[in-house]
Amino acid sequence: MSDAIIQVDDVSKSYGGVKANVDISLQVKRGSITGIIGPNGCGKTTLFNSIVGYHPIDKGSIKFDGKEISHLRVGDIARLGMLRTFQQTRIYSKMNCVDNMQISVSHRAESKSSMFASRKGEIRDRAEHLLEFVGLYSKRNLISGDLSFGQQKLLEFAMALMNEPKALLLDEPTAGINPTLINGLIDRLQRANEELGITLCVIEHNMRVIMNLASDIYCLANGRMLASGAPEELQNDQRVIDAYLGGH
Repeated sequence: MSDAIIQVDDVSKSYGGVKANVDISLQVKRGSITGIIGPNGCGKTTLFNSIVGYHPIDKGSIKFDGKEISHLRVGDIARLGMLRTFQQTRIYSKMNCVDNMQISVSHRAESKSSMFASRKGEIRDRAEHLLEFVGLYSKRNLISGDLSFGQQKLLEFAMALMNEPKALLLDEPTAGINPTLINGLIDRLQRANEELGITLCVIEHNMRVIMNLASDIYCLANGRMLASGAPEELQNDQRVIDAYLGGH
């Protein structure tokens, strides 16, 4: 079994005359937390969208768990075990937290007898367990639209966990979150990685967060791969400093 659960090779994507991604290659190691950084507009979210099937790539290859997925649809890729979250949360704002959790269960997750059962009571138990895991158990019956933005991000994270993903892509998980909640979110991400065995790939602008969270980091600039390596390597890479770190 390959050490890389996500393998991206020479991927390019353009919108009209705009080259959003150009010959991007990277790998996300199985069981790791991998970071993707870069200035706004450098192509990070476009790359995420390509990996999970939101739009077809122009060229290249994307493999997940050894399977070519570059021409699969979002739902097909999700059923294989890869999900993503978004910069702006996608929750059901008029429903309470438990109901959000229950409605998020896919057919793939529901059919996995090791974790889920068809009976609603057992799915609810799982939902409440995961709400406790992310620190939202006391708010389980609150309308999700009344949660703070940071709490909504935790809810969306828990909703993804309901589906037992092998890999989860998170797009700026700390953006817009009260600084007092960030350490708690980092802890939940690390626990999901270590205790639940979920591989994480994280786009993040908060450099303190990503440097402490990820074991490998890729830096994009102008749609191209600029640098990659361990956090301490990128912190001292003048190209990264010039393109991104030096401007913040």
